Amino acid sequence: MFCIINMLNYVDRGAIASNGVNGSRTKCSGGTCSPGSGIQGDFDLNNAEDGVLSSAFMVGLLVASLIFASLAKRYNPFRLIGVGLLVWTIATAGCGASFDFWSITICRMLVGVGEASFISLAAPFIDDNAPVAQKTAWLAMFYMCIPTGIALGYVYGGLVGKTLGWRAAFWGESILMVPFVILGFVIKPLEMKGFSHNRIKEYGQMVNPVVQDQINNNGTKHVMPGGIDDLAGKVPQKFSFFRFGRSLMTEIGLFSKDMKELLQEKVFVTVVLGYISYNFVIGAYSYWGPKAGQQIYNMTSADLMFGGITIVCGIVGTLAGGFTLDKIGSTIPNAFKLLSGATFLGAIFCFGAFCFKSLYGFIPCFSVGEILVFATQAPVNFVCLHSVVPHLRPLAMAVSTVSIHIFGDVPSSPLVGLLQDKINNWRSTALILTSILFIAAVFWFIGIFVPSVDRFKEESEQGVPAAERSNLRPLLDNNDEARTSD
Repeated sequence: MFCIINMLNYVDRGAIASNGVNGSRTKCSGGTCSPGSGIQGDFDLNNAEDGVLSSAFMVGLLVASLIFASLAKRYNPFRLIGVGLLVWTIATAGCGASFDFWSITICRMLVGVGEASFISLAAPFIDDNAPVAQKTAWLAMFYMCIPTGIALGYVYGGLVGKTLGWRAAFWGESILMVPFVILGFVIKPLEMKGFSHNRIKEYGQMVNPVVQDQINNNGTKHVMPGGIDDLAGKVPQKFSFFRFGRSLMTEIGLFSKDMKELLQEKVFVTVVLGYISYNFVIGAYSYWGPKAGQQIYNMTSADLMFGGITIVCGIVGTLAGGFTLDKIGSTIPNAFKLLSGATFLGAIFCFGAFCFKSLYGFIPCFSVGEILVFATQAPVNFVCLHSVVPHLRPLAMAVSTVSIHIFGDVPSSPLVGLLQDKINNWRSTALILTSILFIAAVFWFIGIFVPSVDRFKEESEQGVPAAERSNLRPLLDNNDEARTSD
């Protein structure tokens, strides 16, 4: 289920980048004009505005991902995923009904909310349930759906966009996601390592101090001294606003504490810095690739060509990276070695591919480069998950995702559009973009030498066994020993 949802999410990314959906502007030369097509033609967008559409989802992702990661401590993640996917379904349908640049941009922003609910929670679930010797391989299967989804999106967008129109492509995506929205609300949820939602109710006072004022160890309400209960009954509205503000401040305080702990993890920071550089290139490739290929090599069906290459190379590269790390030993230093080596070699092949003037030289060289570049998908997320304690994993995935988008593929698409508008040479633009992969390789090479510990087996605050939690629970009396242990 997670794999199919992930694939549908990235089919949407590929579809909006395809020539069939994205289209082209109206062109005029020698007094004659050829009509535009797709989104760019209907709304008369320049390359910079067109690039904004590929990045607009980041607004919803930025706002919602950290919220969903924090809510995972209190509400079951499966239900949160259902809520997010419902927003995604409505937003993609809205894209098909958009009437100008701003209406489709707002809908693309809401698409990011759906991704936010999913990506920060799915990977920890998979990591929890995968066999120890195959953890990276399972993650590879999941992340293999990213290049496969984008590639299918190219093909899907190209075929549906040219036959039924670009609006129908968005409506089709929305219909395909409906069954998974329903599953998110009705399926029996799994528990995530580091969280126990049935215990949160029982030991709520450990998680939220506000609840300590209301519930004792047996789940019954305390009788507050000095007639406070009577006063609360007389002014319920004022009291409820007070409690809401106090609860909000508590949540902000807990979130700030978690963020501080997360950003102190040097291994996590190092891997994310490399991931940002990597995603800067991959994001621009996925959006501008079909258009660049069409212009540089005069491809008659660039959507199908890039889609086919990306499907094959994405599957082979992602699975190869996961199985290779499991084979050599799933450790953080080994992951960094694989990340730096594969990215460096992949950058060489991709850079060399764009130097070929012949399409027959470009395809094999670029294919090898893509296989090597996609081999990083599972190892980089393995490091993100295992460099932090279990209860921080959803937040770590959320921060990682927000970072690689807000500093990576979000600015890269419009910046590449601006660069192309400036120099008007797709080959030079592609070479400049590809060179940034070497920066990612350098960051990950540095990660080999950063002291690291696999934190997966460490108990989090919410993962403490019940017998031990009773010793940590704050008491109502003045027992010094209990306060010390608290």
